[in-house]
Amino acid sequence: MKTIQLALVFFISSLSFAQTQTGKASFYADKFEGRPTASGEIYKHNLPTAAHRKLPFGTKVKVTNLTNNKTEIVTINDRGPFIRGRIIDLSRSVAQSLNIIDSGVTDVRIEVLDGNLTESKGQKSETEYQTPRVSEEEKRETAQTTEKRESNAENFKKASKNTIEEREFYELTVDEVQPDFFGVQIASFQESDNLLRLANRLKVSYKSEVLIQIKTVNETKVYTVILGQFNNRRAAENFKSRNLDKYPDSFIVDMTRKD
Repeated sequence: MKTIQLALVFFISSLSFAQTQTGKASFYADKFEGRPTASGEIYKHNLPTAAHRKLPFGTKVKVTNLTNNKTEIVTINDRGPFIRGRIIDLSRSVAQSLNIIDSGVTDVRIEVLDGNLTESKGQKSETEYQTPRVSEEEKRETAQTTEKRESNAENFKKASKNTIEEREFYELTVDEVQPDFFGVQIASFQESDNLLRLANRLKVSYKSEVLIQIKTVNETKVYTVILGQFNNRRAAENFKSRNLDKYPDSFIVDMTRKD
């Protein structure tokens, strides 16, 4: 019991110093609409809410997109994200306001607003801290939390008699290919719903086929969206430059190399 109390005191005191954090932000997939969060509140995409691994529920946080300096204020009501390097999960409306829907993940700075956390007397708050390394114990706790959240969500869906179901349909033509050209990677996802939506939008906008690459990073499936089939790097660079304002995190992918 004493160990738990000491850990709790240390955790609370460490939060009092951490006012600003920099890292990656992602946003909720549409499938979480109407599901309960870790705080018990129901997730709604049009509300300015977010998930953080440690900040107390109810904390007000200012989020700044470091690629365009757009800002939004959100309230923490959920736990996550549970992917190393990511520091906050945003509701879809906030992500749209910050212009990160297409990129999926982007660099942000989050600042705890005055009045949420109290500094200890005689100690100055640090301006920034790095994302803590995830221990094996935290990973197990994360898995258990995720399982519980999914279970609660399923129970909630069964209990709700007036659930409004949103449906989207996509007609797919899937061919396995061996690319031998240069392309421009637009975004990467772990959720297929955002992947399909972006791929469809790109295909309509650019009148071009969209290439989806599936790879495994740290034992996690990642889907990357690649646009364009260019014979040389210069052509790919020209395309990337013309669309840099829309996709600032895009980069060239050389698929002519067979490593």
